Amino acid sequence: MNKLETLKAALDGRNDEILNYQININNYERAIAKINAEHADKPAIVEFRDQLINLLESSKTEQLKSIIIRDVIADQVTELEVS
Repeated sequence: MNKLETLKAALDGRNDEILNYQININNYERAIAKINAEHADKPAIVEFRDQLINLLESSKTEQLKSIIIRDVIADQVTELEVS
């Protein structure tokens, strides 16, 4: 496998990773909203919501890191395809 093929494979992997983070982000946001609307009076569930808020922020950060690396890989693929 040459560099271009390796980078293209890495690009596919990063896109999948970004999608998985987005699925988690969407799930966390919905769960937080549901807890706020339906379970705000249950201390144990509110504690769970707080954990979800931390996971949400962490997932957003990790997704952004993956996006940055994905973009760098995509730039290299473009450079190699042009040359």
